[in-house]
Amino acid sequence: ANTVRTVDSLITFLITFKFSLVNLRCFEHLFAIFAFATCGGYSGQLQVSVDCVNKTDSNLSIGIEFAYPFRLHQVYFDAPLCEGKRRERLFLIGDYSSSAEFFVTIAVFAFLYSLLATVVYIFFQNKYRENNRGPLIDFIVTVVFSFMWLVSSSAWAKGLSDVKVATDPNEVLLLMSACKVQANKCLSVRGPVWSSLNTSVVFGFLNFILWAGNIWFVFKETGWHSSGQRYPSSSTEKQASGFNQQPYNQGGYDQSGGYNPQGEYGQQSNYSQVGSYSQAGYAPSGPTSFANQ
Repeated sequence: ANTVRTVDSLITFLITFKFSLVNLRCFEHLFAIFAFATCGGYSGQLQVSVDCVNKTDSNLSIGIEFAYPFRLHQVYFDAPLCEGKRRERLFLIGDYSSSAEFFVTIAVFAFLYSLLATVVYIFFQNKYRENNRGPLIDFIVTVVFSFMWLVSSSAWAKGLSDVKVATDPNEVLLLMSACKVQANKCLSVRGPVWSSLNTSVVFGFLNFILWAGNIWFVFKETGWHSSGQRYPSSSTEKQASGFNQQPYNQGGYDQSGGYNPQGEYGQQSNYSQVGSYSQAGYAPSGPTSFANQ
């Protein structure tokens, strides 16, 4: 319940926080540390007891320790056979190092890349944007890490489930020969504490969500996003200019002064030389001069 509340509070904080590339890389840097620290630094112990019929042969505190990278087939312990002082050496079952090491490796490389990207964003912003090469590389790397976080976290979640089964005290008791005799009493004293490894799985999927969400913010820095923003605006401008160039041919006046329904507005109406004066019997003539007779 505490882990769920912690995750909910982190997600709420991330949603309400004002995102930027630097802020997101800082979170990725921090979450990667939590991921590989909780997994790579883990060591656990389980304890069982074997109570033989002959009490002198019993061992009520058999401690079995294991740690990262969880090569359990190399972890051994000595258990009594309940036949005098004889002991048998037993090994745990399974090798889960591949999924654990894969998870830690992705976390370490993600930690290093997010740290490098943060330094570039702050101190080398001009070179980062030069020729659009920096944003494109950053975008591709972010997509790859998002996918790798999903794969490694899923693999480690399955590996952790198998580790829990292999180190279950009740399963370990089945390996002991003395526990197959009903007269002897075999008990589980203490099991491993899994809170650290459970937290590592949670941070693995949180890193996937964080890196996947950062894809959009990195994509906005690339030329692909800029070119996609330009094309709609240019087409809008063409449509606007097309409306301005279309003539409005609803009506106009012809040269004779009459109304022409197929003419255009904005043209001055012209009158012919054979105007109203000629029709009234007045011919155009030059200026009339009066002289004294």
